[in-house]
Amino acid sequence: MDKALLIQLGGSITAVALLVAFAAWLGVARATPPLDADSAKALLDLEFPDHRPDAVWIAADGAALIAREGALALVLYRRGDGYVARDLPWSAVAALKPTNGRLILRLSDARPVFAVNDDAWPPKELA
Repeated sequence: MDKALLIQLGGSITAVALLVAFAAWLGVARATPPLDADSAKALLDLEFPDHRPDAVWIAADGAALIAREGALALVLYRRGDGYVARDLPWSAVAALKPTNGRLILRLSDARPVFAVNDDAWPPKELA
């Protein structure tokens, strides 16, 4: 390698390190707080304004929720620094079987994992 290439490589590494440090200093990557009853209701109202769920179940780790409205399941799960909303038939969600305290939902674009306290599914508030 010649001297010019080494100088260019060193400059590029320095620039990338400075950009990463600047992004960290700004706090771009923020932690998403776990869901509680109030934040779950606010998020459901925002993502599903035309729906009024009968029951809401929040995952044990607060990273997701499943709400039931008749034959429809409203699903919210953490992805990155926000939440993703999906609606599914309730029969697809009720047929899931938890394994080792985890409930894996297979969607067309993701595989969210819900933490359950025990291996009983669906919980009594959604049944």
